[in-house]
Amino acid sequence: MSKRKIDETDKKILMILQDNGRVSNADIARKIGMAPSAVLERVRKLERRKVLVGYEGIVDPKAIGQSLTAFIYVDVIEGVGATGTGAELSKIPGVLEVHYCAGKDSYLIKVRCQDTEGLAQMLGRIGRIESVRDTNSTIVLNTIKESRAIPLDLEEADDA
Repeated sequence: MSKRKIDETDKKILMILQDNGRVSNADIARKIGMAPSAVLERVRKLERRKVLVGYEGIVDPKAIGQSLTAFIYVDVIEGVGATGTGAELSKIPGVLEVHYCAGKDSYLIKVRCQDTEGLAQMLGRIGRIESVRDTNSTIVLNTIKESRAIPLDLEEADDA
């Protein structure tokens, strides 16, 4: 599948949507100097091409009692390229990200839970997965930056 480049207008639209997924096409159109119908068509094309893959509400984890963040390296016994354990990890409530990695450990996961007791329970659940050999956890003390926004540097337009 060839990757089609996105142009400057698409980048501007994507930057606006990454900042606020609820912004209207009319507002986007005003910001970039286009007709709302043209913005709608571009957004639909970006969705069809799977460049724009979704919209989500962002919940403050502390507001719902999920103030502990941890990253856990998970060492597993499974063949190279096998990701069955990753699929099992992704089913655990509180597991936010599952990354299959090169290196000593097969997975790096990001989790949120209420407190260290909740983390202990989560580690117990992870440990019950048959292919898990070991875990190594790092508890986050303070988050300086957290974002899902992909940088869309307009100065480097299509040079990459």
